[in-house]
Amino acid sequence: MRIASTVLGAAVVAASLLGSATAAIAAGPSIPVPSQNWSFSGVFGTFDRAAAQRGFQVYKEICAGCHSLDYIHFRNLADLGFSEAEVKAIAAEYDVPAAPNEEGEIEDRPARPSDRWPNPFPNANAARAANGGALPPDLSLIVEARGGGADYLYALLTGYDEVPEGTEVGEGMSYNTYYPGHQIAMAQPLYGDDVEYADGTAATLEQHAADVTTFLTWAAEPNLEQRRQMGVTVILFLLVLTGLLYASKRKIWSDLH
Repeated sequence: MRIASTVLGAAVVAASLLGSATAAIAAGPSIPVPSQNWSFSGVFGTFDRAAAQRGFQVYKEICAGCHSLDYIHFRNLADLGFSEAEVKAIAAEYDVPAAPNEEGEIEDRPARPSDRWPNPFPNANAARAANGGALPPDLSLIVEARGGGADYLYALLTGYDEVPEGTEVGEGMSYNTYYPGHQIAMAQPLYGDDVEYADGTAATLEQHAADVTTFLTWAAEPNLEQRRQMGVTVILFLLVLTGLLYASKRKIWSDLH
């Protein structure tokens, strides 16, 4: 019964994920984007930890000034290969609100691994005021929230270009080849020389875009690898069970004849 319950639960989860993926595809970008070769693609795909760590560095140094990671705790970074000491050190770089003191005042304290990633702005109005009226989206689920997934995010980050002749772009807007309507409020965030990687990886626009896309894909689906492993296990179990049932059927019918 326990095995049957596990299989049923996995099937329900798979159906839910399929429905979500279908909805995301249906709401995809209106402009086709090039497909990229991601390490996490396919049934047996896994996250490239080195790329994800570099992507975290890009997020931390470039994106975190405007975009939050509301669903990520500092401790989650251990899944990318950061040691306990490194996670504590990263968390300690940030301040978060402490519990109210005896006078009811709230003061800041250094963040701990158990804390969520702090929002760069105290509220949505402050975020809009600092970004010309545009509200920077949270990046925790951005890969899932945008049709086209990782391919779209990579295309967007590398799709900034000069405004074509005869095209008008509104004040404060930038031209992007892959953004619907080609006008985007976010200024070009990456240029290729923004982040110097500690591991010596070449700092190019394409590399930065690929690495931060890998990191944000992990942020959106930190359990992707475990979910796929469970799916493969369930499929193998069902195949074995089907074989046993078929063998049993043949045995039973052979005795009757």
